[in-house]
Amino acid sequence: MLPWTVLGLALSLRLARSGAERGPPASAPQGDLLFLLDSSASVSHYEFSRVREFLGRLAALLPLGPGALRASLVHVGSRPHTEFPFGQHSSGSAIQDAIRAAAQRMGDTNTGLALAYAKEQLFAKAAGARPGVPKVLVWVTDGGSSDPVGPPMQELKDLGVTVFVVSTGRGNLLELSAAASAPAEKHLHFVDVDDLHIITQALRGSILDAMWPHQLRASEVTSSGFRLAWPPLLTADSGYYLLELAPSAEPGTARRQQLPGNATGWAWAGLDPDTDYDVALVPESNVRLLRPQHLRVRTLPGHAKEALSLAQMQEQTLQLEHQAKLKEYEAAVEQLKGEQVRVQAEERRKTLSEETRQHQARAQYQDKLSRQRYEDQLKQQQLLNEENLRKQEESVQKQEALRRATVEREMELRHKNEMLRVEAEARARAKAERDNADITREQIRLKAAEQRQTILESIRTAGTVFGEGFQAFVTDWDKVTATVAGLTLLAIGIYSAKNATSAIGRYVETRLGKPSLVRETSRITVLELLRHPVQVSRRLLSKPQDALEGIVLSPSLEARVRDIAIATRNTRKNRSVYRNILMYGPPGTGKTLFAKKLALHSGMDYAIMTGGDVAPMGRDGVTAMHKVFDWANTSRRGLLLFVDEADAFLRKRATEKISEDLRATLNAFLHRTGQHSSKFMLVLATNQPEQLDWAINDRIGEMVGFELPRREARERLVRLYFDEYVLKPATEGKQRLKLAQFDYGKKCSEIAQLTEGMSGREISQLAVAWQAMAYASEDGVLTEAMMDARVQDAIQQHKQKMQWLKAEGSRPLLPSSQAE
Repeated sequence: MLPWTVLGLALSLRLARSGAERGPPASAPQGDLLFLLDSSASVSHYEFSRVREFLGRLAALLPLGPGALRASLVHVGSRPHTEFPFGQHSSGSAIQDAIRAAAQRMGDTNTGLALAYAKEQLFAKAAGARPGVPKVLVWVTDGGSSDPVGPPMQELKDLGVTVFVVSTGRGNLLELSAAASAPAEKHLHFVDVDDLHIITQALRGSILDAMWPHQLRASEVTSSGFRLAWPPLLTADSGYYLLELAPSAEPGTARRQQLPGNATGWAWAGLDPDTDYDVALVPESNVRLLRPQHLRVRTLPGHAKEALSLAQMQEQTLQLEHQAKLKEYEAAVEQLKGEQVRVQAEERRKTLSEETRQHQARAQYQDKLSRQRYEDQLKQQQLLNEENLRKQEESVQKQEALRRATVEREMELRHKNEMLRVEAEARARAKAERDNADITREQIRLKAAEQRQTILESIRTAGTVFGEGFQAFVTDWDKVTATVAGLTLLAIGIYSAKNATSAIGRYVETRLGKPSLVRETSRITVLELLRHPVQVSRRLLSKPQDALEGIVLSPSLEARVRDIAIATRNTRKNRSVYRNILMYGPPGTGKTLFAKKLALHSGMDYAIMTGGDVAPMGRDGVTAMHKVFDWANTSRRGLLLFVDEADAFLRKRATEKISEDLRATLNAFLHRTGQHSSKFMLVLATNQPEQLDWAINDRIGEMVGFELPRREARERLVRLYFDEYVLKPATEGKQRLKLAQFDYGKKCSEIAQLTEGMSGREISQLAVAWQAMAYASEDGVLTEAMMDARVQDAIQQHKQKMQWLKAEGSRPLLPSSQAE
C-alpha cells in the first residue's frame, strides 16, 4: 500500500509542476537604470569614495540580469564619460565591482552636458535603448552645477525617464525639487555623505516600483481559483473597474464583477480545474481614456491540490530559512562596515587633529617671526624719522635766521633810499616852480587871446558864405525846381522800396519759410535743404508708410482709422477736396502719432500747431492764423494741418470770460475753415470736445474717438515697447543692457493686467524706465523684480495723476488763456 501512496504523491506533484509551468510566468521588474555620478573636482576624494561605495551596494541589491534590469554609469565632469554601457554586465556583483573600480575624472561640473549626452547616447532608440521598458535615472550630486540643468532634465522626463536625485546636503532645494520626478518627497533625498547607507533600502524599493511592469498579472493559482493583481490605474473618485472572466472554450458564459477605482486585486473562486480562462480588466475612467488589459490563466488539475500545497509549504520554509541566513549575513556585513566606518572616522579624526595641531604651531611660529620682524622695522624707521626730523629742524632754523637778517637789512636800505629820493624831488620841484612861474602865466594869456580871435573869424566867414549861397539859390529858379523834384523822387523811392521789401518778405515767408505757430512740419524748406541735403533726399525718395505702423488701437477703431487713411490717400491721388477730422479722447492715446502716420501714408506733408500758442496772442493770433493758412495753401503735395489742444482757442461763444481778441481770432478761424480745400486737410485734436464751439462741430466731416487701451491693446503695447526699449538693445549692438532669465511673454501679460487705465504714452514711459533702471544697475542686468518695482511706481504715479485730475475737474472751468 505504501508504494502506491508514494507513486500517487509523486504523480500529483509532477502534475502540479506541469500545471504551474503552463500557467503565466511570474512577472519581474525590468528596465534600464542609469547612475549619474558627480566626478568633478568640486567633490573630494573621500566623498567620491563614499558615493561610489553607496552606488555599488545599491546595485548589488537590485535584480540585474538578462530580461530584467540593465545598468549603466556615466561620470559628470568637463565632458561626460561612460564607465560601462547598458548590457555590459549581467549581474549585480559584476556591476558592483565595476562601480568600485571607477576612477574620479575631475574637471568642471557640467551636469547639463552629461544629461544631454545620456539622452542622445544611452536612452535614445538609435543608441540601442529598449523600447517599451521603464527608464530610471539616479543622479548623485553635491548640489552644484556649472551649466543649466533644467532644460536637458525636462527632455529626459519627456522621454518617460523617472528621475531620482540624491544630494549630499549642499544643493538648492527648489532646483533639485524641480529636477526630480514628482512627487519630490519620494524621488528626492538629502543626506550626508557618511549616512548614505540609511536610504539604500528605501531607494531600492522606489526604483523597483518605478520599473515594475504596469500590467495585469495572476498569482496563487489553484485548481478552483486564482488571484488577480494590477497597478493602481484609477482612484475612488476618477472611475471604476469592470472585471470579466470567461472560459476560453465557452466565451458566452462570462462572469462579471464591478470594482471601485481604488481596488488593485480580486480573487476568483469556484472555477473548474485544468481549464483556460480569459480575463479582461476594463478601467472606466471619467478623466482619461485607458486601454483594457487581457490575461489567460489555466487552473491546476484537481488531484494535485494537496501536493501543490505541500510543495508550497516546503518552498516557503526554504525561502524563510534562506531569508533568515541572508539577514544574518547582511547584519554581520553591516556591523563589519559600521566598525570599518568607525575606525576610519577615528583615524580621520586623529589625522585631522594632528594636522590641525601642526598647522597651529607653524602659524604661531610664523606669526611670532612676523611680529618680531615688524617690530624691528618699526624701531629702525622710528630712529631714522627722528634723525631726519632733527636735521630738518636745524636747517629750518638756520634758513629762518638768514632770511630774517636779510629782510631787516633790505628794509633798512630801502628806507634810507626812499628818504633821500623824496628829499631830492621836493627840492627840485620847488626850484622849478620858482623859475617857471612867470613863463607859465604869459603862455596862458597868449593862448586865450588866439582862441578868441579864431572863433570870431570863423563866425564871420560862415555867415558870409551861407548868405551868398542862399541868395544865389533863391535867385536861380532852375536850381529850386531841380531840388524839389529830387526830394520828391527820393521820398517815392524810399516808400516803394519799403513796400516791395515787405511784399518780397511775405512771399519768401509764405513759400520758403515756416510760420511761427507751426511747431513741427515735414515740409521741406530751402534752408533745411541746404543744411541737410542727404536727409532731405532720403525723405523725398522714401516710400509711403502704413498708417497704423507702430500704433496699437482697438480692432473697431483700427478698422475705422484705416478707412480714413485709405480715403485720404485716394483723395490726394484724385485731387479732390479733403474732409476735416476731429479726434477726441484722453491724452496719450495716439492722436498725434496717427495724424503723422496719416500724412506720410497719403503722401502729404504735415504741420503741427498747438492751440495753447494761439490763445494768448489775442488780435495778433488773427494775423498769425492767416499766415498759417496762406502757407498751407502753397503746398504742392497737400498739407495735413494738425491742431492739438483745439479747445484752447475754439471754445463756445457762451463763455463769459472770453476776451475780445480771442473772439476775433475765433471768427477769423471759423471763416477760413468753413470751406473744404484741396490744398490742405484740417485735423483737430482735443481732450474736451464738449468745449468746442458749435460752428466748429458743424464744419467737421469726421469725428473719431480715441479711448484708453483695453486689456488686449495694453498687452500689445507692453510687448511692442518691451521689444523696442529692452529686448532689442539687449540682443543687438554693444549697449550696456542685459536681461535675466524669465518668461518675457508671461511677464508682459501680467503687466498688461496691472496697468488698467493707463494710456499708451504712460506704457511707453514705463518701458523707458525699465531701460533706465538697467543702465543704472551695477551689472546692467534687468531682472523681473526690477520690472515689478517700476510697474508699482508707475501705478502709484497714475493714481496720483487721476487724483489731481479729479481735483481740477471740481474747479470752475476757465478758458485756456485764463487757466494758464
